[in-house]
Amino acid sequence: MMASRITSLIPEFNLIEDSQLRQQTIKVWQEAIKSRSWTLEDLKAMPFTLLIEEAQVNIIQHTRAVTICAYKIGQVLKKEYRDKISLNQDYLVAGALLHDVGKLFEFKREAKKFVKSEEGKLIRHPISGAAFASKYGLPSEIIHIIAAHSKEGDGARRTLEAVIVHHADFINFEIFLE
Repeated sequence: MMASRITSLIPEFNLIEDSQLRQQTIKVWQEAIKSRSWTLEDLKAMPFTLLIEEAQVNIIQHTRAVTICAYKIGQVLKKEYRDKISLNQDYLVAGALLHDVGKLFEFKREAKKFVKSEEGKLIRHPISGAAFASKYGLPSEIIHIIAAHSKEGDGARRTLEAVIVHHADFINFEIFLE
């Protein structure tokens, strides 16, 4: 039941062709929601960032936009560069869908406002998200995308999929900076 509600909220899960990987990716979201007692309504209210005061975009909208951008970038690169690059589209989509799952641990709700949780003050979402997702049998390439999508990945080698998600995420963040 919860899985179908999550996929109706984020239909981009269906872009993952490998059904086992799709189910694992949904399971990570499902368990993250459950572990912090979030509701789907909470996610619709949760801002995608606390760095922009009164952000008008929620975590679901942001996750969907990053995933769609990454997916389309992957399609263009595969079409234009064909055999010159190696790109796993399923890993790309799963990584994009999970890139901010750690925010479910980094944030908490105080009254009607979202703020940093105690855990979030110590461990940023790329690390908590990668650690949490690693419990569900996802390939290390996807864990890498989650861990490397933000500044935590700067200076390290990023896979092609991680580069795409990193840039898709920052495009969808920086357009809201004044």
